[in-house]
Amino acid sequence: MTTGDRPMTGRSKGHVVDDHHIGVRGRAFVATRHVWLKRYMGTQNHLAELKGDLVEEKLYPEEEIRAGKNFEETVGKSAALRLLLNHVETVAPTASTVLICGETGTGKELVARALHNLSPRRSNAFVKVNCAAIPAGLLESELFGHEKGAFTGAIAQRIGRFELANRGSIFLDEIGDVSLELQPKLLRVLQEREFERLGNTRTLRTDARLIAATNRDLAAMVMEQRFRSDLFYRLNVFPIRVPSLRERREDIPTLVSHFVSRFARHMNKRIESITSETMSALCNYHWPGNIRELQNVLERAVILSSEPVLRISPSDLTASGGLSSKQSHPAKPESEWNLRRLLEETERQRILEALDETRWVIAGPRGAAIQLGVKRSTLQARIQKLGIARSR
Repeated sequence: MTTGDRPMTGRSKGHVVDDHHIGVRGRAFVATRHVWLKRYMGTQNHLAELKGDLVEEKLYPEEEIRAGKNFEETVGKSAALRLLLNHVETVAPTASTVLICGETGTGKELVARALHNLSPRRSNAFVKVNCAAIPAGLLESELFGHEKGAFTGAIAQRIGRFELANRGSIFLDEIGDVSLELQPKLLRVLQEREFERLGNTRTLRTDARLIAATNRDLAAMVMEQRFRSDLFYRLNVFPIRVPSLRERREDIPTLVSHFVSRFARHMNKRIESITSETMSALCNYHWPGNIRELQNVLERAVILSSEPVLRISPSDLTASGGLSSKQSHPAKPESEWNLRRLLEETERQRILEALDETRWVIAGPRGAAIQLGVKRSTLQARIQKLGIARSR
């Protein structure tokens, strides 16, 4: 190696690199690395922004769906319906008891579900009980639960509906069918928020919100002593009346279109239009069964339809099982009063016969209450209500 020759590195023979060249390449590599990192970070930030945009686009329609689910099965824009929905939105966020009144088939359960879905309890259970569908002797066990061996057939412990609905909502449909014997226990749950299972003395507490519904006139039942007044006032905190279909006839075309489209889709049928005569007949019919009857009539019509145009004649509506106009409306007050007097007189005579046979012994195995098949307290209440007195 001569003077002036550049020193050799130990990498490979013939590969000559000086320190100056190493520094330049190193600085170039570092600079390149910084540029690459900057571009990489910029790309990642851009991807994060895109991801955020995608998340926002995904959440927006979900929020739209949630907002629409509150009244997802409620169809129509009539003033009566708007007033009803306004009442629902007003009381739903509270914990107050709600009494839903209305004719059969008007959609009282849909209103109850909307009350739950709009409340802070929406993430907890919505428990439904049809008080008319459960025998009176079993309704207490259904509501409050029972222990194993509490009565014949109680082979295991059962959790009651009020316990299941804790921190949620319990919907008691047909509340007017609850017996007088069970009403005090129901009143206690509303007032004290506590109850006992059948066969157990331990007191349980519940934070269930009560929503009740009925198609009966509870105020009239209170006057007739067939419903406790204190329970009625406790239930009647915020009454909501669901309008009949006759009161919102302007919603019928919208409801018809909604139901026909749904049934045609489920049955894989193509129905493109409805004749004007059919729509006129549907709008002018009195609908004693309300929306439920309308739904059944349209489902039957779609089943029978073999062409894309749906047709229903007025005679088909009457022949389809609907009540006549005369039958659908309540009896006149005078006729109703005469019928009530006849029933009371018949009941009075039967009670007097039982009392005479038992020599006015009400309680006990040979008492009048056993003969009539009622409890002693019930018979005493009826004797007082009918003004029955023992002749001397």
